[in-house]
Amino acid sequence: MSLETKLERVVARHQELGSILASPEAPASAEYARLSKEYADLGDVVGAINKWRKATAELDDLESLIDDSGTDAEMRALAETERAELKAAIPDLEREIRVLLLPKDEADARNAILEVRAGTGGEEAALFAADLFRMYQRYAESRHWKFDLISLNETGIGGYKEAIATISGRGVFERLKFESGVHRVQRVPTTESGGRIHTSAATVAVLPEAEEVDVHIEEKDLRIDVYRSSGPGGQSVNTTDSAVRVTHAPSGIVVTCQDEKSQHKNKAKALTVLRARLYEHERAKADAERASARKTQVGSGDRSQRIRTYNFPQGRVTDHRINLTLHRLETIMAGELDEIIDALIADDQANRLADLA
Repeated sequence: MSLETKLERVVARHQELGSILASPEAPASAEYARLSKEYADLGDVVGAINKWRKATAELDDLESLIDDSGTDAEMRALAETERAELKAAIPDLEREIRVLLLPKDEADARNAILEVRAGTGGEEAALFAADLFRMYQRYAESRHWKFDLISLNETGIGGYKEAIATISGRGVFERLKFESGVHRVQRVPTTESGGRIHTSAATVAVLPEAEEVDVHIEEKDLRIDVYRSSGPGGQSVNTTDSAVRVTHAPSGIVVTCQDEKSQHKNKAKALTVLRARLYEHERAKADAERASARKTQVGSGDRSQRIRTYNFPQGRVTDHRINLTLHRLETIMAGELDEIIDALIADDQANRLADLA
């Protein structure tokens, strides 16, 4: 199917939806909401199509003006300058349209569950996990997203064995989904007296938040254990059995939460994480089937894959999937992640466009 044919269909569907939504016999609320979302999504594509069509029409007019023997030299020179600018702009407009026409990941609009865990490297890995968790918290703040702690398992000197949070806002999962994987750090630990550089790692998982309608969990499949929550070093946090451990028997997934003083709230948070993990498991299976021919896909979310290295002595961050190296580690750790994330999104789009070619 030619690009022009695809565009005609998109414009026609957008007009059809506009008529349906404006009709006195508009569909019931659930269907109306679905059609309204489709209409809004197509609106971006139609806007890009109109810009592209306007540019191509202007180019045709300029070509006619330049070819007309009656056009004076000054006008022809001006037209040739404008023609060169349009010829440079039109391919970018076409690419914008093709990107907008790419199949959408329906999870992109969702909020996310962020999980950061210390990997190899002992206490230094836990300290790095804490640094990463704060990096994402600062990034969320810079984008005016809501960052809510679910669970925190601290070490005695400020490291995190595991930290889990929900991040809510516009485009959260769309922008953070490529962060899943192994993050490696190279630096001199504060506990190292000899000044030697150590390498350690932390694992990041970003999961789309799932609703109850997405994942049905049978109560009979759950084992709920309650216990007294504790802080680093085993110190008691409170004197009631408010901490909750939820075990999902069919999958073997275990989620613990002790951040809240209320057992009920801890259970609700644990179930939120459990739903997200089950939902992501099904998504990962479907993605693997669709992308089996392209193992190096940037958005694979494989948590065993080393995706990024943070080298403190050299002040650089390298994302190994796209061979991007930035020499501004300090600002990145302060939450300035847009340059890396934008590059990952662009690479993913380029790969998917190549697959469609």
